[in-house]
Amino acid sequence: MGQAFPSSVLFCCDHNATRSPMAEGLMKKFYGHRAYVQSAGVKHELEIDGFAVAVCAELGVELARHRVRSFDEMQEWGDDLSGFDLVVALSPASQRMALEFTRHYHLDVEYWPILDPTGLGETREAKLAAYRQARDQIIDRMQDRFGPPLEPADGSAGEAD
Repeated sequence: MGQAFPSSVLFCCDHNATRSPMAEGLMKKFYGHRAYVQSAGVKHELEIDGFAVAVCAELGVELARHRVRSFDEMQEWGDDLSGFDLVVALSPASQRMALEFTRHYHLDVEYWPILDPTGLGETREAKLAAYRQARDQIIDRMQDRFGPPLEPADGSAGEAD
């Protein structure tokens, strides 16, 4: 850990349908209002992934109402990308896009290579296992970067001092 906790974080991936919404939801659950958190994708051509919704629901993270958005749409809707302290790219394409923004804005960009679970597994259970693996990779990286969660991962309420 060792780095200051950012006041705003943008998670990004290819479509904002799987990895980045999971990261956004987990960050909000684990760290509450310590940071403003959003997510975006390079493209917007998919809706929220049902398997991502299912594996996050196992930890009490609700994603079903997530509205998929691209970087371009965020800017159109008034989210100023230059206002984020940290951009966390979860895919190579989103890392390239985030680094492109650093040409115009001062942004800290981190790359967390997270498994893309889409298309993996033949059965429902095998697909869920791949999505759980991606979710757990996000949790591990998040806790390494931001420290222990304010709220436990199992969904039970923890004591906050």
